[in-house]
Amino acid sequence: MNRKTFLLETKVSRQAGFTLIELMIVIVILGILSTMVVLNIAGAPDEARVSKAKADIQTIESALILYKVQNGFYPTTEQGFKALVEKPTTKPIPKSYPPGGYLKQDSVPVDPWGNPYIYRSPGEENRPYEIISRGADGLEGGTGYNADIKSWQAKE
Repeated sequence: MNRKTFLLETKVSRQAGFTLIELMIVIVILGILSTMVVLNIAGAPDEARVSKAKADIQTIESALILYKVQNGFYPTTEQGFKALVEKPTTKPIPKSYPPGGYLKQDSVPVDPWGNPYIYRSPGEENRPYEIISRGADGLEGGTGYNADIKSWQAKE
């Protein structure tokens, strides 16, 4: 091997790798990108719970509408959601009640945060009924994920 070949091979091998600064820059860029991804995904569970609450409310609404179509009235506030899973024993008693009730579950539904949904009949603003989830904090009112989710808003 002559001196010219040795110098050429040495020069090529030095250029083939990354410097420490280049590696540090890549690591910093990857760190920034992963932070951005984590921050964008962090709110996903709360958004999913809100979406599930809205879907649950629409399912309960469908059961309430079927109840009214078959019986001519909605369950009273006192009868509540229990009227959708078992036949009420207090007035007004439905004349037509299917075996197994109107919801395909054995108990009154709870929202994605584990709190019971609220049922009112009649609802506010002259609505025939209202279904409410109190949101993440379980308290009336609130903002963001703590905000109440009401049946008439669940369609938005």
